[in-house]
Amino acid sequence: MWAAPVRQLLQDERHHFSHGPIDLVIDVAGDAAAVGRALDLAWARFQTVLPELAAELPALRRRCTASTVFEGPVARRMQAAVVPFSGDTFVTPMAAVAGAVADEICAVIDEGGPFERIHVNNGGDIALRLAPGRTMRIGLAPDPMAAAVRGRIALSGGDGINGVATSGRHGRSFSLGVADAVTVLARDAASADVAATLVANAVDLRSPRVRRTPARDLDPDSDLGDRPVTVAVEPLSDAEVAKALDAGAARGHEYLDRGLIGAVALHLQSGLRIVAEPGSEVIRQEEAAWT
Repeated sequence: MWAAPVRQLLQDERHHFSHGPIDLVIDVAGDAAAVGRALDLAWARFQTVLPELAAELPALRRRCTASTVFEGPVARRMQAAVVPFSGDTFVTPMAAVAGAVADEICAVIDEGGPFERIHVNNGGDIALRLAPGRTMRIGLAPDPMAAAVRGRIALSGGDGINGVATSGRHGRSFSLGVADAVTVLARDAASADVAATLVANAVDLRSPRVRRTPARDLDPDSDLGDRPVTVAVEPLSDAEVAKALDAGAARGHEYLDRGLIGAVALHLQSGLRIVAEPGSEVIRQEEAAWT
């Protein structure tokens, strides 16, 4: 059983909501009184999210279709995000859980607006809203466990990007691939979450330098079951890095062409690939670090 939900005001005026495995950092810019009311509503909703998900957890750990019936709003967000990506690819609604929770709380806050900016970060999976004319820059990290950045994401109000998510072998969830980090921009955080997981899985190659173990051996409750997940990657040759990134970029282009994502950046050791619409600079490589 989880401890009680916790709400904190951070030193930089951001807000921290945590409950069990859910850990949100929330930043809202706008009229102070409206922001306060919206955050109170978000806090009330937040306290119900984890029990709702736990009630449907067995079904959320299985493959689903558009006809699968879920009761909770967050579970339905997860389902809606996963179904367009599923096809012949194994994926369960759990691939969207962090993004879907961020989307849910962001939507509750947004109802109390309009606000200049809403930014809900759930462990690196971000739901956001920007008012027209507002912009935001987010650092692009080759390794989410490190502070260094290798590029930037530039977002603007009205550009259709309301979700950013990162996945890879260094993240909180298991990965079938070897990517250090795959960052996806999409119309919502749940869709970005699923796409980041699947593109990161596709950044892959068979090599004696890659060590894997069945997911169930690491977590008996994992939705990946006996599928081998990556636990270590030794330094790869340039050719191996290129081969793995080619495979992941192909998956990213497929999702971009289908309109499922807005852009994706793929990191593996010294390699970086950016997949976006021609002429787009929403993701840009920048060697100089900035914060």
